[in-house]
Amino acid sequence: MKKTALTLIAIVAFAGSAFAAGKDVIVFNASMGKVSFPHKKHQEMMKADGCKACHPALFPMKEDNPGKEKAHKACGDCHAKKNGPLPTAACTKCHKR
Repeated sequence: MKKTALTLIAIVAFAGSAFAAGKDVIVFNASMGKVSFPHKKHQEMMKADGCKACHPALFPMKEDNPGKEKAHKACGDCHAKKNGPLPTAACTKCHKR
């Protein structure tokens, strides 16, 4: 029952996110507050690798809802390597109410 509840919370938390292609900023609705993902900024920072830096290895091109666990792991791992804000260490750096 607990796993089902957590799964439903994760689904609802990221509901309403949009397909990333062509978007400057993607906003994910999460229970801790909205998360704005600056897609264009990340594209510019990762331009040497192109889209393949994240797609499809971390996120399929048409995935519009990565879910809490997947987003925290993928974003956290990359941010740890690149000195970005860590999603699990400082919630309010990403989540805004």
